[in-house]
Amino acid sequence: MSSPAAGLRPPPGQHAFDLAPLAAWMQSRIEGFKGPIEVRQFAGGQSNPTFLVQSANRRYVLRRKPPGTLLPSAHAVDREYRVIKALAGSGVPVARAHALCEDGAVIGTAFYVMDYVEGRLFWDAALPEVAGGERRAIYDEMTRVMAALHDVDYVAAGLGNYGKSGRYIERQVARWTQQYRASETEAIDAMERLIEWLPRHVPTDEETAIVHGDFRLDNVIFHPHEPRILAVLDWELSTLGHPLVDMAYLCMRYHLSAEQFRGLGGLDPAALQIPSEAECVADYCRRRDRAPVAAQDWTYYLAFNMFRLAGILQGVLARAIQGNASSATALEAGRRARPLAEQAWSLVQCSFDKDALA
Repeated sequence: MSSPAAGLRPPPGQHAFDLAPLAAWMQSRIEGFKGPIEVRQFAGGQSNPTFLVQSANRRYVLRRKPPGTLLPSAHAVDREYRVIKALAGSGVPVARAHALCEDGAVIGTAFYVMDYVEGRLFWDAALPEVAGGERRAIYDEMTRVMAALHDVDYVAAGLGNYGKSGRYIERQVARWTQQYRASETEAIDAMERLIEWLPRHVPTDEETAIVHGDFRLDNVIFHPHEPRILAVLDWELSTLGHPLVDMAYLCMRYHLSAEQFRGLGGLDPAALQIPSEAECVADYCRRRDRAPVAAQDWTYYLAFNMFRLAGILQGVLARAIQGNASSATALEAGRRARPLAEQAWSLVQCSFDKDALA
């Protein structure tokens, strides 16, 4: 467990910027703001650099696009700001978003400012620092918030054009197949099988909701003393999509180990006083008043998420080999692509008969 403010550091050279224009901009856009300001960067591997802004009377968080040449659709801080702003006052806890700046003259790239939220951030899915009786409540709260997110009327919230409606999984399989091909360093038989099988067996249960895309334990801030989420973080991958894919991403923690994905794989949830995967899914369906998920559909959603994550890790490996991310950590992470793909294909093989695998 840590405070979200843990691991702060002075912004490194490539992310440093002049504070005077930022302070002037905040003075003109944020009610109650008082300078001067001090800025430190959060440690970690966020795609969008994130900073703590300490003013004379309060703390804020600034999320910006990184400097340099970027892919056209990447690092869309304007989308993050839009969804956080739209969810204010809903059943989904988010930090208060103050203002978006798309003028590169202020700090060099687009950014937005939101409130800093004081609370607890957990990194270990087994929650060793939490009393057993509170662990179930923490996991139940995550399911509650995810169900609340998927129940938001995205059209009424002004997010009707936040993404495409329908055929989400088909589009995602095609996208991550393309991403994988672009970063392929060696043949992975399990990935080839998934690339061939996934498009032909998409579940027919079509549904559209706001999906977070990266909803997990270390992307939410809990109340300092209560098992209650105060803010969901890191909306960079959010869009309109299939809610069960989003829920299956959260439940990957039951299949992946702490080393693979900071998960619970190999551990006994009951002994830890943590809800089982089946209990989490049943609770989610109950909260949304929906029918239970068919077992093979659930396997598909899990396998798809593992395939997607393997594609992401393959990109990490390719960049590490090319020298763009040459740290031992990047290489180690990238090499998890093969076993993850193999685990996904094994999951499919255990759930589907031979005719369905063809």
